[in-house]
Amino acid sequence: MTEHPTSHEGRQPLAARPQERTRPRQRDAAVAAAAAATAIPAPAKGPAGAAPDPQAATRREGDRLRFVGAATRRIARGIDLDEIVLGLCRASVPTFSDAILVYLRDPLPVGDERPVNPFVLRLRRSDRLRLTDEETESLSETERLRLPAVDPQADLMPAAELCEVRPGSALAEVLRGVRPVFGDSAAARVALPELLGADRSVPSGHRVILAPLRGRRRVIGAAVFLRGAERPAFEANDLLVAAQLATHTALGIDKAVLYGREAYIADELQRTMLPDSLPQPTGVKLASRYLPAAETARVGGDWYDAIPLPGSRVALVVGDVMGHSMTSAAIMGQLRTTAQTLAGLDLPPQEVLHHLDEQAQRLGSDRMATCLYAVYDPVAHRITVANAGHPPPVLLHLGGRAEVLRVPPGAPIGVGGVDFEAVELDAPAGATLLLYTDGLVESRLRDVWTGIEMLRERLAATARLTGPDHSPPLEALCDDVLDMLGPGDRDDDIALLAARFDGIAPSDVAYWFLDPDDSAPGRARRLARRALGRWGLDDLSDSVELLISEVVTNAVRYAERPVTLRLLRTETLRCEVGDDSPQLPRQRRAKDMDENGRGLFLVNRLARRWGATRLSTGKVVWFEMPTGGR
Repeated sequence: MTEHPTSHEGRQPLAARPQERTRPRQRDAAVAAAAAATAIPAPAKGPAGAAPDPQAATRREGDRLRFVGAATRRIARGIDLDEIVLGLCRASVPTFSDAILVYLRDPLPVGDERPVNPFVLRLRRSDRLRLTDEETESLSETERLRLPAVDPQADLMPAAELCEVRPGSALAEVLRGVRPVFGDSAAARVALPELLGADRSVPSGHRVILAPLRGRRRVIGAAVFLRGAERPAFEANDLLVAAQLATHTALGIDKAVLYGREAYIADELQRTMLPDSLPQPTGVKLASRYLPAAETARVGGDWYDAIPLPGSRVALVVGDVMGHSMTSAAIMGQLRTTAQTLAGLDLPPQEVLHHLDEQAQRLGSDRMATCLYAVYDPVAHRITVANAGHPPPVLLHLGGRAEVLRVPPGAPIGVGGVDFEAVELDAPAGATLLLYTDGLVESRLRDVWTGIEMLRERLAATARLTGPDHSPPLEALCDDVLDMLGPGDRDDDIALLAARFDGIAPSDVAYWFLDPDDSAPGRARRLARRALGRWGLDDLSDSVELLISEVVTNAVRYAERPVTLRLLRTETLRCEVGDDSPQLPRQRRAKDMDENGRGLFLVNRLARRWGATRLSTGKVVWFEMPTGGR
C-alpha cells in the first residue's frame, strides 16, 4: 500500500494525476472530506414514537441522486482502466464510504474471448480516508467535528492481493448473483473472508457492502465499500447506489479493455507498416521521424520509405493517405508495398506514380492519397522528382540557403486518368533534401504555404548555426524541425524524411562497355586491375579480378548487347555488371563433375555483400568488398 498525503492509499500501477498528488490543495481536500461526512445524511430521528419526517427523507434521496450523478460522471471521464478505477475510488471515498477495495479479474477477458481458468481476482486499488495532522489542524472546529473518527495509523481494511474464486464457493455465488449485498448478510459473512483472505476480517463495528462488477458478458471483479463505526450505517437504498457505481465502473472497464486492445493492434499495424530502420546507401545519409496526430488516434495514413536502386541510386518516398483509421493504415501499407515493388522494377518516378494511381483505384473509388517520389543518383549528382498532390520538398544548400523546389503539383493518387510529370534537378554534395507530409506545415492556425515558408526559414536558421562550411547533423535537424510545432499545431500525422547528399566524386568511379564475346572476362580483369592500382587498392586485386571474371562470364553467356562494368570507390569497393538479359542468376550447389555453377558460390564466399536487380532493360549483378583503411 502506498500512502498518499491527501487522504488515499493505493497500490500502483494506478498512476494518479500529478495535480492530485500535490500538497497545495490539501486544505480543500480536507474540507471536502468533512463536508462529505454529511453528504448522504442519515435518516432523521424524531421523538420516540414520532413518524419519520417526509421532507428530510426527500432531501436525503435528492442528495443520494445528486451523488450518484456526480460519481458516475467522474467514472465515465476515465479513458483507460486505471483512470476508471481511480474515478470510482475518488468518487466513493469519503462521500459514500470510508474505504474501498477494488478487485479485478486477472487477466481481464477482452470482448467475447473466453476467460482463462482459474478465476483469480487481484486487488487493483485500495483507497481510504486519511488526513494528516497538518490538514486537520487547518480545519475549523465545526469542520473537525464533521470528520469521521478514523485513526490515521489504523488499517481499516487489510486484504490479500490475490484471491482465487472456486466454483461453488460462497464468493462465487455472491458474484454470480450480481446484486450488491450487505456485509452482515449470510452469504457475505462467508464470502468476505474468501475475498480478503482466510486470516483477515472486517474490523468490528464497521459496515460493508460487497458489490460484484459485471461487464457485458461476465463478472470481471468486485468492489468492497466500508464505513467506520462512527458513520451512519448503510441503508437499503445504499445498495442501489453501490449497484449504480459498480455497473458504471464495470461497463467502463469493459470499454477500456477493448480500447486498449484496439490501440495495441493499431500500434502494431502502424509499426509494421513503417520501416524499422532506414538503409544507408552509398553517397547519401538518411534520417526520419514519424509522429501520430494524437495519443488517442495513433493510426494514420502517412508513410515514408527509402529504397536502394541499381547503380547506387536510392528512391525517396513520402505519402499520405486521407483519414485516420485502421482502413487508412491498411491502404497505406498496400500503397507502400506497391511502391517498393515498382521501385524494384526501376521504373521512372512518373511511371511509379501512374501505377500507384491505378492501384488506388482498384482498392476503391474513394481511396485517395498524395505522394512524392524522388530518385537520387550520387554519381550524376542529380535528383528526379515526381509529385502527386503532395507538398513540395525543401532543399537546404551547404551555404545555408533553403529552397522550396519547384516541382509540378500533380493530382492526388486515386483520381484516375491523370498524367504525372517528373523533373530532374541538381543535387549538390552537402545539400539536404527534406520530404514531409502536410501535418508538418498545415494546421487550424495556418495554411499550408505559410507553414512551408516557416519550415524554409527554420531550416535556414538552423544551417546558419552550423556555419557555411558544415551541414547540420541530420538527427538534430529533424528534431529542430519538429520543435517549430507549437500547441495546437498537431492536427494531423507527421512523416519526415531527410536525405543528406554526399555524392560520389568522378575520380571514384570507373565505367566501361564490354563486347559480349569470349575476350570480355580477360579485358574486365585488366581494367579492374588498373583502376585498383590508381586507387591504391592493389591488395584487393586478386579477389576482385576473380569475382569480376565470374560475373562477366555469366553476363556474356546470355547478353546480346554490350555488357557494362562499373567500379565505385566509397567506404567499400562496389562492382556492378549489367547486361540486357532479364533472367536473374541463382546460386546453386554444383556437382563434383560439373564444369559450371561455381561462380556465384565464389562471389557469396568472398564478397561482403552481393545481389542482383532486374531492370526494365535487363539486370545488374553487384558485389561489395571492404577497402580496409577507407
